[in-house]
Order: sequence, then C-alpha cells, then structure tokens
Amino acid sequence: MGRRWNGLILAALATGPAHFAQVRERVPGISDRMLAQRLQELTAVDLVARNVQPGPSSRTRYALSPHGNAFLIPLAALLVWAEDHLPASGSPAEGP
Repeated sequence: MGRRWNGLILAALATGPAHFAQVRERVPGISDRMLAQRLQELTAVDLVARNVQPGPSSRTRYALSPHGNAFLIPLAALLVWAEDHLPASGSPAEGP
C-alpha cells in the first residue's frame, strides 16, 4: 500500500467508479503505464474491483471494493496528519 500513487488512485475512485481514462484524469501526472501497474496491484490485493463490460469494444471499469471503501477511513486520517505535520509541496521544511 505504501507505493507512490496508490493513495491518490484510491482517493480518485472514492468519487465513484471510473474507466481507465477517467482515473487518469483524476490523478494528474501519472503515466498510463504506471496507472495500469498500480490498478493491477490494487486489484490483486482486493482494494479495487475491476469490471470488464463485454461488447465489440469492451471497456474496463474500476471501483473501490468493500475493502477499498473501508480503507478510506485510515486514508483520510493519514491525509489530516500529513496536512498538520508535513511541509506544503515546494515549501522549505521547518527547522528545530
């Protein structure tokens, strides 16, 4: 879970199920390759559910699994902690 992008991907799916391109739009800066890899990993550990919609041009839709929804609680707590204890992006760290 501690890999880069995972928290942002889960947060992006917290707003609702999405196709690959929609997840990519919700997570600025991630490459297609990295997103595909992370979605595969998150699916393997049952935080994300993958649903392939059949048809001539099949589409894959991603959503949080029940475990993924449950993980949003500690993820929100971690975000609150980070806002209180980590410097803002681009800001110098506070010294002692």
